[in-house]
Amino acid sequence: MSGPRCPPLVSTAVTERPAVAGALGALVIAFSAILVRLAEVSPSTAAFFRCLYALPVLGALAWWERRRYGPRSRRDRLLALGAGVLLAADLTVWHHSIEAVGAGLATVLGNIQVVFVGLIAWAALGERPDNSALASIPVVFAGVVLISGVIGAGAYGDDPALGVIFGVLTALMYALFILSLREGNADVRRPAGPLFDATLTSTLFSALGGVAVGDIEWTPGLESQAWLLVLGLSSQVLGWLLISVSLPRLPAVVTSILLMLQPVGAVILGAVLLSEAPSTVQLAGVVVVLGGVAVATVKPRPVRVPA
Repeated sequence: MSGPRCPPLVSTAVTERPAVAGALGALVIAFSAILVRLAEVSPSTAAFFRCLYALPVLGALAWWERRRYGPRSRRDRLLALGAGVLLAADLTVWHHSIEAVGAGLATVLGNIQVVFVGLIAWAALGERPDNSALASIPVVFAGVVLISGVIGAGAYGDDPALGVIFGVLTALMYALFILSLREGNADVRRPAGPLFDATLTSTLFSALGGVAVGDIEWTPGLESQAWLLVLGLSSQVLGWLLISVSLPRLPAVVTSILLMLQPVGAVILGAVLLSEAPSTVQLAGVVVVLGGVAVATVKPRPVRVPA
């Protein structure tokens, strides 16, 4: 006689609407840069503690998944562990970009990954985007350019040029991380296992990177620890679990464009919570990005033909 069935980790309502899960995850991680700024710690310290505080929750969820569904394949685990190395690099250079150009613009610069993801997925995975998603890439990229402050006056940031360099590096690492995590998440029933593996490796390599450059703080103040705890539980656990649900269920470029909601949200949150002042041109870019997301994700309903 079989025992009682355990409820699935991710509800059917979410798994049947992967675009919604991706959008919600992107909005949750939109707070990431804000929380990094509020923590007031070094880039390597923020990357290390963000991942460290997420590990217990992700580990418990991964253990539950393993008991319910059995072990994952060696290939999937290696891909997820490799994704963690990319995540560590992505987070560290992104935090440097935040220092140089502020939370909103650094998030925008990092999210030009939409171009990298589409091209890499097409070249390496043979996953050609559909026409609407492909057409939305230049629209979204135009919006990102406007938000970045490259066009017009009043660009925000202490060192915009350096911030752009770090932002482009972030975008490349981010794109490779998204694709690696997506490939390592072949079993869509268990999003926590791959994310735990990636976060574990990222914790280790963030610490090693911080030791190498000499900027890691092992005992930040209590207020900083509190902001980093919120960062780990919100962005690294909740946000990326939602995104992990959407990654294997959507074409790579559509997922990437959905994640563009993160920089849009970060620009707005940076203005409201940190008094970052985007220009009129940058606000116009927000509208353009939202238009690109709509082009990629909103499909016309099929016309019903009478029998």
